[in-house]
Amino acid sequence: MAKASNRSKILTEGLRIVHERGFGGASVRDIAQAAQVPLGSFTNHFASKEAFGLEILDLYYRNSRAHIAETLSNEALRPLERIAAYIDHNIAVQNGADMRRGCLFGNFGAEVVDQSEAMRLRLVEMFENIRQSFADCLKAAVAAGELPEDYDCEEAAGFLFAALQGSIVIAKTQRSAIPLVRYKRMIFEKVLK
Repeated sequence: MAKASNRSKILTEGLRIVHERGFGGASVRDIAQAAQVPLGSFTNHFASKEAFGLEILDLYYRNSRAHIAETLSNEALRPLERIAAYIDHNIAVQNGADMRRGCLFGNFGAEVVDQSEAMRLRLVEMFENIRQSFADCLKAAVAAGELPEDYDCEEAAGFLFAALQGSIVIAKTQRSAIPLVRYKRMIFEKVLK
């Protein structure tokens, strides 16, 4: 098995540290120590902490896209089942971290968008892509007869994504899955009818 490069270790461990402590709470020294590389390795691979932040956002996004492929875009499931699977996946991820980490996208949205225009713009792009995945799934639900023909898929997709992000923040704050369970229940009882 090939040995992981310092760059790869910095990204993997850096993502974990930033997700645990926040972007501002994770120093370059913390990241290098977690990756077990010399401090100079960080500056050899990344022009700045902002450049590193953009790369860990991309890494997290690639992982998120994989989960979207398994859920929201999975045509083997009925469309509304896809949405339930996506929500369940998010609940499981948050439970796996004892409701302490939240979503890196939401964390960055709250923490770094006033300090980094590049990260803000990248998050806007990522948010839109995820919202579009919801919209495509909702359009499939309309086509399958699971939702009415006049259902506003674009607006509902924006609401579903925004409300999920908010529920994750509240779950993280309360250290409880209740906000996410409530979100899922209300989505299926009130919004996706």
